[in-house]
Amino acid sequence: MSTKKQKNNAGENPVSRGRHEHQCRICRHARRADIEEAFVNWVSSARIAKQYGVSRDAIYRHAHVFGLMGQRRRNIRAALERIIEKAGEVEVNATAVVSAASAYARINSRGEGVERTETVNLNGLFDRMSQAEMEAYAKDGVLPGWFTETLGATAPDSQEAESGE
Repeated sequence: MSTKKQKNNAGENPVSRGRHEHQCRICRHARRADIEEAFVNWVSSARIAKQYGVSRDAIYRHAHVFGLMGQRRRNIRAALERIIEKAGEVEVNATAVVSAASAYARINSRGEGVERTETVNLNGLFDRMSQAEMEAYAKDGVLPGWFTETLGATAPDSQEAESGE
Protein backbone atom coordinates (compact mmCIF):
# COMPACT_ATOMS: atom_id res chain seq x y z
CA MET A 1 0.00 0.00 0.00
CA SER A 2 1.38 3.42 -0.89
CA THR A 3 2.19 6.08 1.71
CA LYS A 4 -0.48 8.42 0.37
CA LYS A 5 -3.20 5.82 0.81
CA GLN A 6 -1.99 5.01 4.31
CA LYS A 7 -2.08 8.68 5.26
CA ASN A 8 -5.52 9.08 3.70
CA ASN A 9 -6.81 6.04 5.59
CA ALA A 10 -5.39 7.49 8.79
CA GLY A 11 -7.59 10.56 8.32
CA GLU A 12 -4.90 12.96 7.11
CA ASN A 13 -5.65 15.12 4.11
CA PRO A 14 -3.03 14.93 1.33
CA VAL A 15 -4.48 18.02 -0.43
CA SER A 16 -3.21 21.39 0.76
CA ARG A 17 -5.89 23.79 1.91
CA GLY A 18 -4.56 26.56 -0.35
CA ARG A 19 -4.68 24.34 -3.43
CA HIS A 20 -8.16 23.18 -2.47
CA GLU A 21 -9.48 26.74 -1.97
CA HIS A 22 -8.13 27.76 -5.38
CA GLN A 23 -9.93 24.92 -7.20
CA CYS A 24 -13.01 24.33 -5.05
CA ARG A 25 -16.38 25.57 -6.32
CA ILE A 26 -17.75 25.61 -2.77
CA CYS A 27 -14.92 27.85 -1.51
CA ARG A 28 -15.56 30.30 -4.34
CA HIS A 29 -19.35 30.09 -4.07
CA ALA A 30 -21.16 33.26 -2.98
CA ARG A 31 -23.24 31.19 -0.52
CA ARG A 32 -20.41 29.08 0.90
CA ALA A 33 -21.52 29.65 4.50
CA ASP A 34 -25.07 28.51 3.67
CA ILE A 35 -23.74 25.36 1.98
CA GLU A 36 -21.51 24.52 4.95
CA GLU A 37 -24.31 25.17 7.44
CA ALA A 38 -26.73 22.98 5.50
CA PHE A 39 -24.19 20.16 5.35
CA VAL A 40 -23.41 20.32 9.08
CA ASN A 41 -27.16 20.35 9.82
CA TRP A 42 -27.70 17.10 7.90
CA VAL A 43 -29.43 18.48 4.82
CA SER A 44 -28.87 15.81 2.17
CA SER A 45 -25.88 16.39 -0.08
CA ALA A 46 -28.12 15.78 -3.12
CA ARG A 47 -30.46 18.58 -2.03
CA ILE A 48 -27.54 20.94 -1.32
CA ALA A 49 -25.99 20.14 -4.71
CA LYS A 50 -29.24 20.84 -6.53
CA GLN A 51 -30.05 24.01 -4.59
CA TYR A 52 -26.61 25.61 -5.01
CA GLY A 53 -25.56 24.20 -8.37
CA VAL A 54 -22.56 22.21 -7.15
CA SER A 55 -21.72 18.52 -7.24
CA ARG A 56 -22.10 16.10 -4.35
CA ASP A 57 -18.43 15.19 -4.79
CA ALA A 58 -17.43 18.83 -4.36
CA ILE A 59 -19.49 19.03 -1.18
CA TYR A 60 -17.78 16.00 0.35
CA ARG A 61 -14.27 17.06 -0.78
CA HIS A 62 -14.86 20.48 0.77
CA ALA A 63 -16.29 18.93 3.95
CA HIS A 64 -13.26 16.68 4.39
CA VAL A 65 -10.74 19.50 3.89
CA PHE A 66 -12.42 21.82 6.40
CA GLY A 67 -13.38 19.25 9.04
CA LEU A 68 -17.10 19.53 8.45
CA MET A 69 -17.54 15.76 8.68
CA GLY A 70 -16.66 15.84 12.38
CA GLN A 71 -18.97 18.78 12.99
CA ARG A 72 -21.75 16.94 11.18
CA ARG A 73 -21.23 13.79 13.24
CA ARG A 74 -21.33 15.80 16.46
CA ASN A 75 -24.58 17.36 15.25
CA ILE A 76 -26.40 14.03 14.94
CA ARG A 77 -29.20 15.47 17.08
CA ALA A 78 -30.20 17.70 14.15
CA ALA A 79 -30.72 14.65 11.94
CA LEU A 80 -32.74 12.87 14.61
CA GLU A 81 -34.85 15.98 15.21
CA ARG A 82 -35.71 16.05 11.51
CA ILE A 83 -36.81 12.41 11.60
CA ILE A 84 -38.93 12.97 14.69
CA GLU A 85 -40.52 16.13 13.23
CA LYS A 86 -41.48 14.28 10.03
CA ALA A 87 -43.23 11.50 11.94
CA GLY A 88 -46.65 13.12 11.46
CA GLU A 89 -46.11 13.91 7.79
CA VAL A 90 -45.01 10.57 6.36
CA GLU A 91 -46.00 6.97 6.82
CA VAL A 92 -43.67 5.54 9.43
CA ASN A 93 -44.19 2.78 11.87
CA ALA A 94 -44.22 3.30 15.61
CA THR A 95 -40.94 1.46 15.99
CA ALA A 96 -39.11 4.00 13.81
CA VAL A 97 -40.47 6.96 15.78
CA VAL A 98 -39.74 5.36 19.14
CA SER A 99 -36.25 4.39 17.97
CA ALA A 100 -35.50 7.93 16.80
CA ALA A 101 -36.83 9.45 20.03
CA SER A 102 -34.86 6.94 22.08
CA ALA A 103 -31.67 7.65 20.15
CA TYR A 104 -32.27 11.39 20.54
CA ALA A 105 -32.63 11.02 24.29
CA ARG A 106 -29.27 9.23 24.51
CA ILE A 107 -27.31 12.04 22.84
CA ASN A 108 -26.06 14.99 24.86
CA SER A 109 -25.77 18.59 23.65
CA ARG A 110 -22.24 17.92 22.33
CA GLY A 111 -23.52 15.10 20.10
CA GLU A 112 -21.98 12.40 22.27
CA GLY A 113 -23.84 9.21 23.02
CA VAL A 114 -24.58 8.67 26.69
CA GLU A 115 -26.24 5.78 28.41
CA ARG A 116 -28.67 7.03 30.98
CA THR A 117 -29.35 4.60 33.77
CA GLU A 118 -31.22 4.95 36.99
CA THR A 119 -30.98 2.57 39.89
CA VAL A 120 -33.22 2.49 42.91
CA ASN A 121 -32.50 0.57 46.08
CA LEU A 122 -35.86 -1.05 46.74
CA ASN A 123 -34.68 -2.37 50.09
CA GLY A 124 -33.97 1.18 51.17
CA LEU A 125 -37.46 2.23 50.12
CA PHE A 126 -39.04 -0.61 52.08
CA ASP A 127 -36.90 0.39 55.07
CA ARG A 128 -38.46 3.88 54.88
CA MET A 129 -41.99 2.49 55.14
CA SER A 130 -43.80 2.95 58.45
CA GLN A 131 -45.25 -0.04 60.29
CA ALA A 132 -48.77 0.92 59.09
CA GLU A 133 -47.57 1.19 55.46
CA MET A 134 -45.86 -2.21 55.73
CA GLU A 135 -49.02 -3.80 57.12
CA ALA A 136 -51.15 -2.26 54.34
CA TYR A 137 -48.71 -3.56 51.75
CA ALA A 138 -48.66 -7.05 53.32
CA LYS A 139 -52.46 -7.19 53.60
CA ASP A 140 -53.64 -5.49 50.36
CA GLY A 141 -50.47 -5.13 48.25
CA VAL A 142 -50.91 -1.33 48.29
CA LEU A 143 -47.76 0.76 48.29
CA PRO A 144 -47.74 4.27 49.77
CA GLY A 145 -48.01 7.17 47.29
CA TRP A 146 -44.49 8.41 48.00
CA PHE A 147 -43.12 4.97 47.03
CA THR A 148 -44.34 5.08 43.42
CA GLU A 149 -43.47 8.79 43.12
CA THR A 150 -39.90 7.93 44.12
CA LEU A 151 -39.74 5.30 41.39
CA GLY A 152 -41.22 7.69 38.82
CA ALA A 153 -44.20 5.53 37.98
CA THR A 154 -46.46 6.87 35.27
CA ALA A 155 -50.24 6.58 35.29
CA PRO A 156 -50.34 3.43 33.14
CA ASP A 157 -47.78 1.82 35.46
CA SER A 158 -49.40 2.88 38.71
CA GLN A 159 -51.64 0.81 40.89
CA GLU A 160 -54.52 3.23 40.23
CA ALA A 161 -54.49 2.31 36.56
CA GLU A 162 -54.39 -1.40 37.40
CA SER A 163 -57.30 -1.23 39.83
CA GLY A 164 -59.34 1.07 37.58
CA GLU A 165 -59.59 3.85 40.20
